[in-house]
Amino acid sequence: MCRLESDLRNLPPELGCGALAVLNGRTFMYSDAVGDIPKGSVGGLVHADTRYLDEWVLTVNGARLLELDTDLPTHCQATFYLTNPALPGLPANALGVGRRRMIDGGFGERIEMTNHDNQDLHVAVRLAAGSDFADLFEIKAQVGDRSSRIRRSHARDGSRLCFSYRYDIFSAATEVRAVPAADRIDGDSMVWEVELPAGTTWMCDLYVPLPTADDEITAPVYHPHPAMTMSPDPVTAWRDRLARFTSDDRQIEQMRAQAVRDLTALRITMRVGGEDVLLPAAGLPWFLTIFGRDTIFTAYQTLMFGPDLARGALIALADYQGTRRNDMNDEEPGKILHEVRTGELTKLGLRPHNPYYGSADATPLWLILLSEYWRWTGDDKLVQQLYGNAMAAMEWIDHYGDRDGDCFVEYQTHSPEGLGNQCWRDSWDGVLYADGGMPPLPIATCEIQGYVYDAKLRMAELADGPLDNRTLARRLRGEAARLRDRFNADFWLDARGGYYALGLDGDKRRIDAMTSNMGHLLWSGIIPDDRAAVVVDQLMSEQLFSGWGVRTMATTDGGYNPIGYHRGTVWPHDNSIIIAGLARYGYREQVKRLSRAITEAADHFGQRLPEAICGYPRADTHIPITYPTACDPQAWASGAPLLISRALLGVEPHDGRLTINPDYYESTGHVQITGLTAFGTRWNIDATPHSGTVYPAT
Repeated sequence: MCRLESDLRNLPPELGCGALAVLNGRTFMYSDAVGDIPKGSVGGLVHADTRYLDEWVLTVNGARLLELDTDLPTHCQATFYLTNPALPGLPANALGVGRRRMIDGGFGERIEMTNHDNQDLHVAVRLAAGSDFADLFEIKAQVGDRSSRIRRSHARDGSRLCFSYRYDIFSAATEVRAVPAADRIDGDSMVWEVELPAGTTWMCDLYVPLPTADDEITAPVYHPHPAMTMSPDPVTAWRDRLARFTSDDRQIEQMRAQAVRDLTALRITMRVGGEDVLLPAAGLPWFLTIFGRDTIFTAYQTLMFGPDLARGALIALADYQGTRRNDMNDEEPGKILHEVRTGELTKLGLRPHNPYYGSADATPLWLILLSEYWRWTGDDKLVQQLYGNAMAAMEWIDHYGDRDGDCFVEYQTHSPEGLGNQCWRDSWDGVLYADGGMPPLPIATCEIQGYVYDAKLRMAELADGPLDNRTLARRLRGEAARLRDRFNADFWLDARGGYYALGLDGDKRRIDAMTSNMGHLLWSGIIPDDRAAVVVDQLMSEQLFSGWGVRTMATTDGGYNPIGYHRGTVWPHDNSIIIAGLARYGYREQVKRLSRAITEAADHFGQRLPEAICGYPRADTHIPITYPTACDPQAWASGAPLLISRALLGVEPHDGRLTINPDYYESTGHVQITGLTAFGTRWNIDATPHSGTVYPAT
């Protein structure tokens, strides 16, 4: 069985068991268990969607080293403890080798090699390096051959390896610096002939500087000499401001702590209008960038523990908000983006991701986040600052989202490279009929209508408050009421005991699959009370509840596949939204049951929830099975325990005060949250399974 690393793990199989990553901002390095990147693997040093190193292999006397252990003190640091195999003139285990690695604005590695033998040794140390400058989209598919355009200008004195690449408007360069300089350069390798007396240590520092991305996403500056020390990091300050969670149940406490570590690893910093803001990237390895939907959901999930990610997400996404009609990237005025990329394929116009706007739900979700941020902070100033963005988002919903005037937001890509499905189930087969057939576009999925309903009511609340526009508030409440009535008439199905259709297809026929999306309708509040019990029973039935969580699709549907990305898997983020919806409607026993299932699943993954879990029944497998190519960590999976905590504790902001109504299992015992930020003040929470108090922090 593969050893699971304490922080970043579960890499693609080409790197082997125990593969490992370090990351910081939009830079990450994947390697195998000894710290090497073999040529031809999916490993590498990737920065701003471009691979700057595709080979990084350390050998001693022509042989690769052997793994002893690995330490990951933080998300951006790792140490590999290694030794040598038996070689001619070099006994087995004669060398103790440490590779201390860090990403902090650039990539740095310190090699420390100690002779533990009782005789002097001569060791040939070789570092083979290479750069293919592959675009991230290619790394997970097929890498194009750029070798004819890659230039080398290695330093004759052995101090540097230099690779550079240019094609059309795109250029990139990799420089490997070494102190001390290598004794010679052999091809693309640095070679040191090391005389190592018994009991002595040889040390070498390697450093790869990385450019600042064009989109102004930045990271702290790295200083590799004279010691491997980190520069001041704004993320550390953010982490220190987060509320602290403690519990008598160590498993639950550790799951929350792991969530914070992973969110720390996945944050990115962006400069907007002279202000540095923090926001979550979506996930490792393929989604270390700004997303709309993923970033918003994660920011929402974390609000009880701190408002900084929500503020950053609101500001950054508003800065990218659509301003024109552009079919190539599905941009429309007022629309919130789906994804930003900065690699070669995007810059050359071969991919529509600079940015890409193919998301029908990010725009109402941005409005929901704006409201929720205000409820927790009372930050009238930011709401007023973003008033124009909010009204542009409402205009998009009414005129571009609702393309045929039927009250419902539909999606259909205009881009030849665009996504077919533009809801959270955005795989090509994520939206199906109950018989497994594919519906025609445009499609209006049910949960998006719930988001729009909630967004209009929340915007009405802001209009009554910091926006001071009573006329707007009345109009939006009227529109929300009409949407609610029409939605409940058009999306409800009496078959199978009653449930909401997944959506309406291009011919306005109901897409009759039974899915977890119904739980999002509880979260938004669009379901009448007399139907809520029916929906809850469906969600917790054997056809949807696997024992580890609610499946994305019912087992009774023709499209069901327990290993299908959106066709039967269990998504922690999806379940956290369902749990919040159950709590909204007062179904506290179901909140506890579903929360426990998710918590027990996390225990099998070292307290880190993966992006998705296979939908096999718990009674059949006894353990949760990870979806094969799940991001790990993924931001909204990492944020799920934080939102679940809020639902179990019943913590809500109301008109400048916090209320608490705990209802959780007795085994969790006493829960304390200290330093919670709300309304510009710090608060503490003390809770037992059925009672709790909120009081100012001293």
